[in-house]
Amino acid sequence: MSLQSVRDYLACHAPDISIIELDTSTATVALAAEAHGVVPGRIAKTLAFRLADDRNVLLVARGDARIDNKKFKAVFGKGRMLPAEDVQQLTGHPVGGVCPFGLATALPVYLDVSLRDFDEVLPAAGDVHTAVRITPARLAALVGGQWVDCCQAQTAEA
Repeated sequence: MSLQSVRDYLACHAPDISIIELDTSTATVALAAEAHGVVPGRIAKTLAFRLADDRNVLLVARGDARIDNKKFKAVFGKGRMLPAEDVQQLTGHPVGGVCPFGLATALPVYLDVSLRDFDEVLPAAGDVHTAVRITPARLAALVGGQWVDCCQAQTAEA
């Protein structure tokens, strides 16, 4: 159902974007980067957090980025990553296939500025063997995302 919800979302909002389906797992950043022949930074990982005020949010960042706790707290206040079962329930996507498209629950989406290091990124598409190719600007526009700076600085690799 998760992959289908992404198909439906893209068909409605971005019919020109094709879902890439592979025979191999892309459930981790390393696996996805290898499968797509890109550096890990180009994989757009989607992380789910519960904030101190009980709001749930998604943060999309480059695959090799690490959360900078000080920056995160400055933007969101206190928060913690959600456990896998909560992530799947809220998003409708399995861990490894979580993306900001076709969500089971409407969630605010934030995009880390680290994504702007690349002209094109690959977020998952609702399953552990799927992705889409998209520019960071289009990704933000498509999901109504807001840009934030929550990750440690990375070296841009193309």
